[in-house]
Amino acid sequence: MYVSKLSPADLDRYVFSRTGASNDDLLVGAGYGEDAAAVRIDGTTMVVSTDPISLAAERIGTLGVAIASNDVAACGGVPEYLVSTVLLPEPDVSLLDEITAQLDAEAKRLGICIVGGHTETIAGLARPLLSLTCMGPTDRYVPTGGAEPGDAVILTKGAGIEATAVLATDFRDALESNGVDPETIDRAAGFFDDVSVLPESAVLAPVATAMHDPTEGGVLNGLVELACASSVRIDVDEGDVPVPPATRAVCAAMDVDPLRVLGSGALLATVPGDAAAETLDALAAEGIDATAIGTVAEPAGEDDVGVVSDGERFVDGVRDDMYDLWE
Repeated sequence: MYVSKLSPADLDRYVFSRTGASNDDLLVGAGYGEDAAAVRIDGTTMVVSTDPISLAAERIGTLGVAIASNDVAACGGVPEYLVSTVLLPEPDVSLLDEITAQLDAEAKRLGICIVGGHTETIAGLARPLLSLTCMGPTDRYVPTGGAEPGDAVILTKGAGIEATAVLATDFRDALESNGVDPETIDRAAGFFDDVSVLPESAVLAPVATAMHDPTEGGVLNGLVELACASSVRIDVDEGDVPVPPATRAVCAAMDVDPLRVLGSGALLATVPGDAAAETLDALAAEGIDATAIGTVAEPAGEDDVGVVSDGERFVDGVRDDMYDLWE
């Protein structure tokens, strides 16, 4: 099984150019790196996003709600409604019970109402597949493509939050075989509690020029998507990117790069350079760890758009190191 995001060129040609009828109430539509759309409804801006999840087995319902709502929050929205599609490989009521219990518990924890969806079995599926659509209003839509030269790049929490939790559950036996102690694995599994970015988005949305939820491909891919969507260059020192000790331990044991693995739980944001210190203080006041990891620069030309990290340039999507673990 090979899983990866499509290239920007393929998305432009086969997806973004084929969006059906035009509508004057569409404020922000499909675009590379954009987490969600914005639609005007009776004077209110509604943020809408949809996302699938299939590769995390143990807590797929929990992660599904968090990931879908993160995309709305990463645009400055307040997630309120969720539509859930659950596809099962076989008519297994116990599996359905487990997944829907997770969906219900996480949605309640985040204050989100599940308003509908669809459930069925699909022949040929190797594992459950969820597709969740989340909606919520915003007073200020924050795009992925809004970064400006001179901005500071802020990352909340750290790299590989989601991957840490998934590795600790889906690959626990492999971690133990590779010498990771049970206490570290248990601590890593607790990262499921940190996958939501709703608290930090509330702090960042009023000041951010751009925000993005790094998912597949991790923090590095999230930075590439943000830079390309904004047509800027982002300069990053990888040594400045915070990586929790538990993340380093489980990633090292599985030979994956913490900056290139499932990154939900962190939020990337660009803010005006002169507002960076105050913004970091505001996050700290809410008990949210955050770090300035780079700067936004005016590109020298079209070929200069992307991310420069420790002297290496990235202009295309970064494949997630986790994919190979499910092969």
